[in-house]
Amino acid sequence: VQLQASGGGLVQAGGSLRLSCAATGFTSSNYVMGWFRQAPGKERDFVSAISRSIGRTYYTDSVKGRFTIFRDNAKNTVYLQMNGLKPEDTAVYYCAVGTLVSHDGNEYNYWGQGTLVTVSS
Repeated sequence: VQLQASGGGLVQAGGSLRLSCAATGFTSSNYVMGWFRQAPGKERDFVSAISRSIGRTYYTDSVKGRFTIFRDNAKNTVYLQMNGLKPEDTAVYYCAVGTLVSHDGNEYNYWGQGTLVTVSS
């Protein structure tokens, strides 16, 4: 099982980025896929998740209406489209795979390496 996160970068406030999480070694649509982030000096926080099968989506309140999580099953990849970025979105973003939708990172079994998102004001 491997997760390869990519797509981070430096963007001005109000801009957009799309993060990708490419899965290998398993079929991502059969599992819950989540995105978490960790800002400097802070704990890792839940951002979004997509359930298996029907693909129901979940978001933390601070990103609702700005971020969208979605799958491309043909590419075995999960994306996080981030619009209207704010400086407080600056963090290392991690994708993870699990069997239950949870805001608790301990419920996820495998993690990608993280991709840095920096939003300048």
